[in-house]
Amino acid sequence: MGTTLIKNGTLITATENTQADLLIQEGKIARVGLGINGDGALIIDAAGKYIMPGGIDPHVHLDLAMFGTVSSDDHYTGHKAAAFGGTTTVMDFVEDQDPDLLKNVQALRDKADPKAAIDYSFHLNITKFDQRVAAQIPDLIQAGVTTLKVFTAYNNRLRLDDGDIFKLMQIAADQGMLTMLHAENGDVIDVLVEEALQAGHTEPIWHARTRPAWGAVEAVLRGAALAAQADAPLYIVHMNTAGGVDQLQYARDRGLKVMGETCPQYLFFTEEHLQRQDGAKWICSPPMRTEVDNQRIWQGIIDNTLQTVGTDHCPFFYDGTKAIEYEGKKVKIPGKELGKIDFTKIPNGLPGVEDRMPILWTEGVVKGLLTPNQFVSFTSTNAAKIFGLYPRKGALLPGSDADLVIWDPDKKLKYGVEVAHQRTDYNLYEGWELQGYPDQVFLRGECIVDGEEWLGKKGQGEFLKRKPNAEVI
Repeated sequence: MGTTLIKNGTLITATENTQADLLIQEGKIARVGLGINGDGALIIDAAGKYIMPGGIDPHVHLDLAMFGTVSSDDHYTGHKAAAFGGTTTVMDFVEDQDPDLLKNVQALRDKADPKAAIDYSFHLNITKFDQRVAAQIPDLIQAGVTTLKVFTAYNNRLRLDDGDIFKLMQIAADQGMLTMLHAENGDVIDVLVEEALQAGHTEPIWHARTRPAWGAVEAVLRGAALAAQADAPLYIVHMNTAGGVDQLQYARDRGLKVMGETCPQYLFFTEEHLQRQDGAKWICSPPMRTEVDNQRIWQGIIDNTLQTVGTDHCPFFYDGTKAIEYEGKKVKIPGKELGKIDFTKIPNGLPGVEDRMPILWTEGVVKGLLTPNQFVSFTSTNAAKIFGLYPRKGALLPGSDADLVIWDPDKKLKYGVEVAHQRTDYNLYEGWELQGYPDQVFLRGECIVDGEEWLGKKGQGEFLKRKPNAEVI
């Protein structure tokens, strides 16, 4: 592996902006400073550009089976798309289908390792809880999995009752692990879905109307209360409601170790998008809400009530009866048309892993809502700290992995499905005018994206074994 010297750029971290050169050796950042001698190194002139840590998306679903189909990005196509958007690490979720939890982890690694194009890690869903599961949780640490996800929704499929969530939190806290929570009210959802279908309401908008915002609000507070009683850290995924952010702030103001993640879709879209003719494109769980919710979530980012912006990337074709071309081959995967006469059969999920950083830069930094340092915090450094990867990832420090984005703050483009590399047939941000975009992306010192050119390959991504007792921020 060669030596690379990036000169004349502005280094942007979570805390400061610095004019400095950056020397990469053996896949690591070797030196940071002015006037570094690059004898024999490949020199990259980054004048007028920013150098930032590669993005970390803490929430993606790749190759996920749902409703008789599968999400359309796998651990190669999703990783490639992530890289083009400036993200160099993603975190996927392991399903607990086998009673042996470690077998589930290994099965997904066996599927992902040959395809991985960027670095990645796993969280483990716990959807069944008994003494045998409880006894296995500490063993996950040896596999590098230190985060457990639980649900208060999806009755009879994914949901645990409050008592089991509480017991799991106790074990997780004792082991230095982090519990993650999908916060909605499964009981209310089930009642409302049944009522809607009986009344003949089958359109996409009813996906949102049968998952009321109040269910998320109370579930966030309930989760925080359980965490307080278990003296356990908690990370609430994909927060989508103003009231939920209010409850997060309430918990944090009282010193609870509760953290929150949101996603770009909850900043820009509302239930009204589900009423469009192509409303199925916007179906995800939990759903979009209102402009008031958008604004409160923005404020939660601006004032650091929230800690991360992930994506919950889980794309499906809008019209899976038609093939698209991907890397010179025709690809056709059943998608959201499966629910054209019944909203409960529309696969839940959206593309977003590539869109996250360019969209958040344009709408946050360019428009003056966020500083570049906050951008780095929310797209990289905070996730690295919360999930036990810092300072290997999410930092521009000597010894850190040379996962870097050379960012062109002046580049302008019209975004959409023809620009993006996510393996699906639509983009939520079709036609949006963007300013600021990745110019080059490096994974452990290797350039994998150079403008519009893909230099990465399957199998180059590494599985990241994480250690317990990560930071609560």
